Amino acid sequence: MTARIWLIGGTQESAQLARMVAGHQIPSVVSVTTEAARSLYPSLPSVQVRVGALDGDQISHLIQREGIGAILDASHPYATEISTLAIAAAKAHNLPYLRYERPPVKAASTVEVDSVETILSDDYLNGKRVLLTVGYRLLERFAPWQDRATLFARILPSQVALEAALAAGFTPDRLIALRPPLSTTLEKALWQHWQISLVVAKASGVAGGELVKQQVAQSLDVTLVTIRRPRVAYPHQTSRLDEAIAFCDRYSTPVAI
Repeated sequence: MTARIWLIGGTQESAQLARMVAGHQIPSVVSVTTEAARSLYPSLPSVQVRVGALDGDQISHLIQREGIGAILDASHPYATEISTLAIAAAKAHNLPYLRYERPPVKAASTVEVDSVETILSDDYLNGKRVLLTVGYRLLERFAPWQDRATLFARILPSQVALEAALAAGFTPDRLIALRPPLSTTLEKALWQHWQISLVVAKASGVAGGELVKQQVAQSLDVTLVTIRRPRVAYPHQTSRLDEAIAFCDRYSTPVAI
C-alpha cells in the first residue's frame, strides 16, 4: 500500500508544505477544520483535503483507511487539541510524528502572559479601548468586560467567527473580519481609527502578524499584551521547512511519474 503523509493543516505554512510535498510526488491527506480553508491547498491528485474536526476514533480510521505512514503536524500553535490527539495516535499506531511550528518572534516591548486568565484577572482591561486578536473561541471569555472596557475584535472572515463574536456582546461597529497578516499601514490605520490603547494578541509568529503588531505598538505607544504559546510535549519538532520535507521523503512512498 502507498504510504501517505497526514498533514495537519490550517496555517499558511501548512499550505506551503502541501505544495512542497506535492512537488516531491508524495501523496498526502491534508486535514482542515473549515471548508474555506480547502482553497489554500493545491488541487492535485496526490493531495486529498479532508474538511472537519477529528476526534480520536476518526483519526484512527483515517490512518487505517488512507494508509498513513507518517504524521506532519503543521496546525496552528494554539490548536493543542488536535496536536495532542495526533501524538497519541502516532504512538498507538507506531507512526513517525513531526511537529512543524512557525518560529517565535522575539518580544520587543511586549507584555507577555501565560494565559488569558491573567489578562482577565489583573487590571489590564479596565477603562481601556482594547483590540482583541485572540481568535473567536476566546471572545466569550471577555463578555463580562463589555461594560468595563471598550472592546473591539478582529476575527477571521467566517460565519462561525462572526456568530461567536456577536454572542460575546460585540456590536458590528466593533468588529472587523480580516485574515492575517495585515500590512503595517493597514494595522496602524485600524488602531488609530478605533483609538486603541491596548492590544491583546497571541504569540502567533510572523505569519500571524505578530511582528507587525510589535512595530505598530511601538510607533503608536500602545500596550501590546501577548499570550504565550501553550506548552505541548511534542516528541519531535522543527521550524525548518527543509527538515519537514526530508521527514516526508523518509516515511512516504513517492507517486510514480
